[in-house]
Order: sequence, then C-alpha cells, then structure tokens
Amino acid sequence: MSVAVSIRHNFGAFDIDATFESEGGVTALFGRSGAGKTTIVNTISGLIRPRHGWVSMGGVVLVDTERGIFVPPHRRRVGYVFQDGRLFPHLSVRQNLLFGRWFSRKQGGREDFDHVVELLGLGNLLERRPGRLSGGEKQRVAIGRALLADPGALLMDEPLASLDEARKAEILPYIERLRDEIRIPIIYVSHSIPEVARLATTVVVLSEGKVERVGSPAEIMADPTLFPVLGRHEAGAVLPAVIAGHDAVDGLTYLDVQGGRLIVPRVDAPPGAHLRVHIRARDVILALKPPEGISALNVLPATVVRIGATDAPIVDLQLACGTDLILARITRRSLHALNIAPGQQIFAVLKSIAVGRRDIGIYDESSSAMRE
Repeated sequence: MSVAVSIRHNFGAFDIDATFESEGGVTALFGRSGAGKTTIVNTISGLIRPRHGWVSMGGVVLVDTERGIFVPPHRRRVGYVFQDGRLFPHLSVRQNLLFGRWFSRKQGGREDFDHVVELLGLGNLLERRPGRLSGGEKQRVAIGRALLADPGALLMDEPLASLDEARKAEILPYIERLRDEIRIPIIYVSHSIPEVARLATTVVVLSEGKVERVGSPAEIMADPTLFPVLGRHEAGAVLPAVIAGHDAVDGLTYLDVQGGRLIVPRVDAPPGAHLRVHIRARDVILALKPPEGISALNVLPATVVRIGATDAPIVDLQLACGTDLILARITRRSLHALNIAPGQQIFAVLKSIAVGRRDIGIYDESSSAMRE
C-alpha cells in the first residue's frame, strides 16, 4: 500500500511545500528541528488540514483541497506512535493492546494479538502497568497498540527521541522486524542519522519546509552536498553487507561488501545474514598505497569520484569501492599533501572499533518491504 503526499501550507512566517511517495518499508522524514517533519505526519493523520494539496493512501484520496475532500482522522486507518507512549496508566499492557484492537475492522483477532506480542517481545509484560515499564518497553507497547488497530499505514513521530542510548539499542531491532515483516508503509520522523541509516527504505530530506532530496539511504548518505542538512558529525555512507563468518577466538565478525571485506566487532546474526553498515566519513583515513604496520584492520581499495569544496579547512571526498560509494573527510592540507584528484586510485582505511553496534542494521533481503 502506498502513501502519496503533495501539500503546501503555511504557519505565519513558516511555509511548507512537500511532495513524496512511499511504497512500503520505512520512509524516513529526516531533517533538523523545525524542518516540517511533524507537520507532514500530522497532515497524513488528519490532525492538520493543509491549505493546498492532496494526500492518498492505497489509492484512496484522504485530502484533496481542489475537490473539497477531507477524510476525518478517525476514518483514515492510520496508526500513530508519538515520542512518548501515551499509554493508559490505569490499564495493563494487555488491556492497552486490546484497546488498539477495538478499532480494528477485523473480526476475532486472537491470532493477530499473539503475532504482535511475539513480534515486539511483549509476552512477559502483559500483566504489568505502564508505571512499571522502561521507556523502550512503553514504546513497544505503543507500537503494538497501533498495529492492532489494523492501520493502512503506521506513523512514527521520533519514537526514540526521549530514550537513552541503551533503550534505543533495545527497541531498534523490533522496528527492523516491523519493517521486514509487516506489509504497510511506515512513515518515520527522525533527525538521527544512525536511526535513518539502520531503518529507512527511502529517505525524504527536509530543510526549512521543503524537500531537498528523496532516495535510498545509500544514495542520500553518500552525497556530500547534503552534509549541511545531514550534519557533518554523523554523516557517512551506508553499505549493504553479508556476514561471511565469525572469529571464535577474538570475537570479530567478517563482512563481505562490494569493495572487499570488513572486520567489525561481533554481530549477533548467522553467516549469510544481510546487513547495512553505516560508516561515518570522519572515521575514514586515506592512503596512497596499502599501509603496513598499523592497527586498523580494514583497508579497501577505492577510486576518488568527487572532491567537495576546497575553500575550507575540511574537505569531503566521495569514493567508489566496487559499486558502493563511501565518504571520507580530511583536512585541506592532507588533500594537497597527497595530491589527491578525481579518478585517482587510493586506499580507504577504517578501524574496526569505529563501526559500533548502532551502526549495523539487520534486514530480511527477501521481505516485500525491501523488494519494493
């Protein structure tokens, strides 16, 4: 089921003008605070009525200002997960979940209930009340409640923003499972590069109310022209990878990528599992020849594709490793000292510990969401 949006709206001095379409999986609305992400989600849900434009879901028109169509929120079949769980404090987890099923058009539903409980790992929490749940557990319950309402699309407005890193690491694998197993589009609002790199099927980059770019995570993250919007600290490439094996002695995992092999801290997945790996540009070191006598374990042959602006102390480079694109950020002094130019053969060096668990996402390559 697709979600298509084309809206123009203004809030005093702030204008939003956005057009995009989601065909499945996770469409991440990415941008800094105030970029218009939540406005778009609220328009899809029906909480905001745009001045101009249209919204459709699965071919059904929800909003069309020219034709005077505006389907009210309660008839739109969208599930909405907010930054906080917004659970009923006086109800147990089971009762909160069943409240979501009350809105479902399906009859019965025990099988759906059990599936959602298993999918989100809620089995041991069913009799607890929200006051006894961690932040990550509350969000998992909120997601489950939204799913049990049988939505045509799931809207997630920065669902991890209020969680610490440990709780984020706890819930991200569950959202990955949602992406790979359910057959409805997920619109995911975030300003976190690691979240987008791990979860997104499609990225919509927003800046000051306008769509800057739409593309896959690999395309978006490997474009140095988007660094001002993405944020230079976390910006970097996203590479597809397959687990080649594990080293039982030193606890490392071998990953096959297009440009060669990466060695990273152990990934809890079997050989053959498909991953996506986020490699930050600031963690990549460049060498003119294969380095010797260094502690870094990853050395990939590469070709310089593009060099960014050279009028600042820091320069961004786009490199091709096989068919993959990666990014490197070096000083202008290093660029001139190495005499680096487009088309040049070079070596990209990456420390294994530079790739942490939050930089590696697992996905089911055969899932309908990823195929679409």
